[in-house]
Amino acid sequence: MSYANVPRGDLHERHLTEPSAGGDRSAVSQNVRCRLAVGSGPGFTDEMSSLLRTRLRLAILIMLVGFALHFLRNLLVLGLAFDHRPLWLFFSGCEITVMVIASGLLWSRRPLSMSNLRSLELTIFGSIAAFFAWLQVDTYHDGALLRAVVPGHEATVFRLVGLSAALRWFLLITLYGTFIPNTWRRCAAVVGSLALLPITLMVAGSLLDRTTAAYVLSALPETIILMATAAAIAVFGSHKIRELQEKAHEAQRIGQYRLKQILGFGGMGAVYLAEHVLLRRPCAIKLIRPDQAGDPRTLIRFEREVQATATLTHWNTIEIFDYGHAEDGTFYYVMEYLPGMNLEELVEQYGPMPAERALHLLRQVCQALREAHGIGLIHRDIKPSNIFACERGKVYDVAKLLDFGLVKTFGTESDSVKLTREGAFSGSPAFMSPEQALGREQLDARSDIYNVGAVAYFLITGKLPFDRQSTLQMLHAHAYEPLVPTHEFKEAVPPDLQSVIRRCLEKDPDHRYQDATTLDRALAACASASQWTVERAEEWWRRHGDGTVPPSSSVVERETQTILAGH
Repeated sequence: MSYANVPRGDLHERHLTEPSAGGDRSAVSQNVRCRLAVGSGPGFTDEMSSLLRTRLRLAILIMLVGFALHFLRNLLVLGLAFDHRPLWLFFSGCEITVMVIASGLLWSRRPLSMSNLRSLELTIFGSIAAFFAWLQVDTYHDGALLRAVVPGHEATVFRLVGLSAALRWFLLITLYGTFIPNTWRRCAAVVGSLALLPITLMVAGSLLDRTTAAYVLSALPETIILMATAAAIAVFGSHKIRELQEKAHEAQRIGQYRLKQILGFGGMGAVYLAEHVLLRRPCAIKLIRPDQAGDPRTLIRFEREVQATATLTHWNTIEIFDYGHAEDGTFYYVMEYLPGMNLEELVEQYGPMPAERALHLLRQVCQALREAHGIGLIHRDIKPSNIFACERGKVYDVAKLLDFGLVKTFGTESDSVKLTREGAFSGSPAFMSPEQALGREQLDARSDIYNVGAVAYFLITGKLPFDRQSTLQMLHAHAYEPLVPTHEFKEAVPPDLQSVIRRCLEKDPDHRYQDATTLDRALAACASASQWTVERAEEWWRRHGDGTVPPSSSVVERETQTILAGH
């Protein structure tokens, strides 16, 4: 698939080639299982607590509706048929009151612990069980039902009343088993008690009232069958639901990290917002499946590069916490989750930056590159969407250099271990250096210097250095065409900054700044370099972010879908 016709505003979508895996998102988002910790753990407990609260809400809603309908029916249709109406009204009112209070607690914003929720569960189902038990006892008490029956129909009526009572218990037991998250043992203990209660009441009632004993016991076999069936359904359902929940929880874990939600897709995998199970520290995890990486050498190269990037310690480089392989071969790495926006988003939403802010951010990028270049790493894909402006420790506009996914070690790789080929393109065409555009293999730190200059051009003008209709035209422009001066797009660009940008974007690497330290000094020497203060940065974020820096998934959501052409 060609990217020649991709809209020019979508800088992060303009790439040299479609990922060889075809971008099948369903394959990327398949469950990845890596069970390194056995048992529920705090993360699972939190999930169960949230699930229990949700299920209790649903259960009580169903019971409230059913109970209200039953109340109205008895009040309007059967109310005059019994002489115990005042007592029935009293107990019904008490039950409705209990459910309304429980509903208020469950739907409130008040945090409820697992023990609080279990207490509510016991109160809700216990009160209903007590009401059902009272109904069953009161129906047969003192021959009330017998007196209300037309002579000759006693057996039929008692049997139907007994089955009606059994069905109430059946619904209560199955509702508990299928709605309330439990271990099968706990569920068996609760539903076993509920199932035995109506049977015990029937037997006890027949012993206390010999005149109706035969009628009452006529419904006992069906009651036993219904209770046993309800208990079996409840226990089996609870066990299977719990099993599926544990499997789902395990599938959402990579090592000691729990996956919370998907943030985006890159060329070789998916990125998730995650949380460390014990530390509760938010992070981002990128999963790279072998079938998404294309050539196996690409995955080997990527793993080696992540290992190299993990050695970087500069605070302006995104921190990698962990990396490894899941059981199915998926390679993953864990990085810090940044609240803020990438520079592409900032320019798209708020327009070109003032020179002083661009200088403030670019200098931080140079300082991050200084460490990387010092150990022989070049980034090769520096662009606005790979630079993040975030808040760290109440300091605003902290720049973070992201996505070292194309990082390359220069000056250390022998021909026998090369994983890229001469003439292979890598990077993003909109910000690519001439030597990258020409497919040269021997890249060095000066290629990153060109990338930084292209980013500076974009931040100041809101335009690409070479905005062309197709990828090939863009590559040709980077390699051979003269640069349009920044003042043609924005007159207020300081001359000293214009000069720095022009030198960064020289076609010949020998004419550029030779390292990140020299570029940083040149940027620091600009007249407006010290004008973007900590106070101004904080005020900008408060004005545009309602006093906070909103969490953004841009750190990974807009990750470049880049891959080495020809692999």
